[in-house]
Amino acid sequence: MPVFSYTFRDATGGLQKGTADAESEDILRKRFDEQGFVITEVTMIKSKSAKQKNYGKVKLGHLSVFCRQFSTMVDAGVSLVRCLDVLGRQTQDPKLKKILADIGERVEGGESLSRAMQRHPRCFNNLFIGLIKAGEVGGVLEESLQRLSTFLEKDVELRRKVKSAMTYPILVAIMSVGIVTFLVAWFVPQWSAILTDLGLKADDLPAPTKLLIDISNVIQYRGWMILVGIVAIVVANKIFTSTRFGRRVMDRVKLKIPVFGKLHHKVCMTRFSRTMGTLLTSGVPILQAMETVAGTVGNSIMADALMEARARIREGDRIGDPLEASKLFPPMVVHMIGVGEESGSLDFMLQKIADFYDAEVEATLASLTAAIEPIMIVSLGFVVGFIVVAMFLPLVDVISKLSGGDSDE
Repeated sequence: MPVFSYTFRDATGGLQKGTADAESEDILRKRFDEQGFVITEVTMIKSKSAKQKNYGKVKLGHLSVFCRQFSTMVDAGVSLVRCLDVLGRQTQDPKLKKILADIGERVEGGESLSRAMQRHPRCFNNLFIGLIKAGEVGGVLEESLQRLSTFLEKDVELRRKVKSAMTYPILVAIMSVGIVTFLVAWFVPQWSAILTDLGLKADDLPAPTKLLIDISNVIQYRGWMILVGIVAIVVANKIFTSTRFGRRVMDRVKLKIPVFGKLHHKVCMTRFSRTMGTLLTSGVPILQAMETVAGTVGNSIMADALMEARARIREGDRIGDPLEASKLFPPMVVHMIGVGEESGSLDFMLQKIADFYDAEVEATLASLTAAIEPIMIVSLGFVVGFIVVAMFLPLVDVISKLSGGDSDE
């Protein structure tokens, strides 16, 4: 977990300094806001005690298989060190192999499993660490690993659905751009030269033909400027979204953008409900669970709403009230959470909400794909048709003039 150095003003107005672990700068600021303090400066520093090694990220699919196998071996009574050694030998992921070897050495040296995993934050996030720690404290590590494996499998399945639904439209878009670029950059200049040989001047050409030739000239002679502009926009966007303000702006846009905003909101709701349900089922306290969920929900606007709800819960409020006040959680979700809180089955209700939104995401993706495909095909046909018509309009004028000349004779 990242370690931050911070400066804040205490109740007397004096400046105080310190360091703290937090998943993100936003979550750290929320903690101090709950206590009535205002952070004036935050800087991320490296944890000297953790000595984190960066082996890179591991695919969720590999982590899911690792958790499932780990759970089975722990349930069979195999020691942790032996489990980690065997799993490290049989995994096909070189990054995971190195990580498990390092964790095995640390566990054998007397470190807890959760603490050893915490040294690899790019591989094991707060959700992972929280569930492992809850399993260690409750003596049910195998159950926590099973829940974690199920959670990862669901997350992998959700990502796969989104990727597979977007693959075909993206391929069509790439092919469309390639075809249009080829026609405009190569075919149009050749045809323009033929028109010049026929004695047609630029002023005599129809407006669509002039527009097409101008576009072709820009791509042919100033295409590098377009590429530089695209790269500049991408870099500027990354720099902008790396700031707290920029990230909030982009996350709000993701929620408000037509069509895709609803899809993004449903995906975030799935992550919220499934993560929260998994943590509560594993015995993680609700305040800690909400902080973890805020870091994994995938949208800073929703994360802020969860941290605000967490602060209200600490003051004695019910869970559903602050979520409803944020207007980011639909009435059905708020109602089911309220029923679950009253009946003592909040974790079960959250899993039901996750299953519902899984089905909603799948249905939205299916309808979105079905709508995008014909739109893209029609758009490509329109662009290609415009190019063909624009190039042949001058020939129509030439033929008309020739026919008129022949009839006069």
